[in-house]
Amino acid sequence: MGNLTGIAFKLEKFGKMIVCDSANVSTVTGVAQDVRGGKGKRQVTVLDTQRYHDACKEIGKELDWTIRRANLLIEGIDLFQSKGKYLCVNELVLEITGETTPCYRMDEQCEGLKTALIPEWRGGVCCRVIRGGEIKIGDTITITNDDPAHRSNFTRWMVNCSDDIRKMKRKSSKLLGLSK
Repeated sequence: MGNLTGIAFKLEKFGKMIVCDSANVSTVTGVAQDVRGGKGKRQVTVLDTQRYHDACKEIGKELDWTIRRANLLIEGIDLFQSKGKYLCVNELVLEITGETTPCYRMDEQCEGLKTALIPEWRGGVCCRVIRGGEIKIGDTITITNDDPAHRSNFTRWMVNCSDDIRKMKRKSSKLLGLSK
């Protein structure tokens, strides 16, 4: 078991992270008001306190967790190689869809941070919201291999297919010059 120690969102792409004590997280918006929270495999990003601390130690600086631009900060649960598992906070169920790959923006915040976040998934994980819920700082978090929302294998397959179809449509539009 672990604990939720931070909640944040941004209103616009590249915008400042706004920290809050509680939030509604839904299958439609991710963390309420977050610009990146729409449907898909990256509705909510989660950062592990210990792994982030390891990255900061490597570069010799104590950096606020919001520099990583994650939505949730947790302690007591190791997220390394957790793809396919589920994080549960009260009624909220998040499916871990993969590692959050550190980008060039991390070095804009602090030189060397991108490289320091690469080992052992120090940059955290991306999640899809399976079941929404209200969360607050201090809530207990659990991680499980089993789908607590009891979705069938067929439903999971359909969700993954619809994500793949959306990606193919976007790529086709770009290739044909139809994208905005």
